[in-house]
Amino acid sequence: MKTQPLMIRTLHSVEELEEVRRLETIVWSFDDSVPVNQSMAVVKNGGFILGAFYEDQLIAFQYSFPGFDGKKVYLVSQSLGIHPDFRKRGIGERLKMEQRKTAASMGYHFITWTYDPLETVNGSLNLNKLGAVVRSYLPNVYGLMNDNLNAGIPTDRFLVEWHTTDDKGMRESEQILPHALITGGGETRFYQPEKVDLSITAKKMYVPVPGNFQEIKKVNLPLAKAWREQTGIVFTHYLEHGWCVTDLVKSEGNTNLYLYLLEKGDSNEN
Repeated sequence: MKTQPLMIRTLHSVEELEEVRRLETIVWSFDDSVPVNQSMAVVKNGGFILGAFYEDQLIAFQYSFPGFDGKKVYLVSQSLGIHPDFRKRGIGERLKMEQRKTAASMGYHFITWTYDPLETVNGSLNLNKLGAVVRSYLPNVYGLMNDNLNAGIPTDRFLVEWHTTDDKGMRESEQILPHALITGGGETRFYQPEKVDLSITAKKMYVPVPGNFQEIKKVNLPLAKAWREQTGIVFTHYLEHGWCVTDLVKSEGNTNLYLYLLEKGDSNEN
């Protein structure tokens, strides 16, 4: 992207939203794309869709709509898609930062979305780079799905909270803290969850997760299910007891192992 800078702006017209749907079809499938009449309704009723353009071509988008839980209004970040030819260039992070800026200008105080806690690329972006936090673990929230990323595994998710006025920036590197899940198998490329510890009383702890979960799924589905089950037990227990997830760091010296940082309470309450 040396010849022309990336341009990000909100999209409003039917033609632009049709272009978004065509890109969604490339990124996922036509069946998973949002009908234009629905996306137009969102744009006209408190939501917005951002488009990222390179040389006048739509190469990425971000789709958000308003949410309400009976007490407060917030912004729901529904989807973010990037054309396969333009991935791994930092476009997702730039779209998220523009999303935050746009949301703040519209009066939203925080943004929420879900992601799979065993997908460490998403975790690193959401927690380490963007500074979001997690207080809720949602088991099998979408039911069983048959797409490439989710097939054969319950769709457990973290519910992310990202405040529009609090800029925490990059987090710390690995610290010496207790682990709520003991792992083995480090001599191979596939770590294994071996023992859960639900008795930690320190104010900070780590929960390890594999950095190659999709590879594990392809080679050893029972091991992938074990990771889902064991991490689900840990996250459900501690988040229900007032802990929150504040960061994800790569384990130093341990290839294919990442560490979620959990802290007892967090000052950034809603």
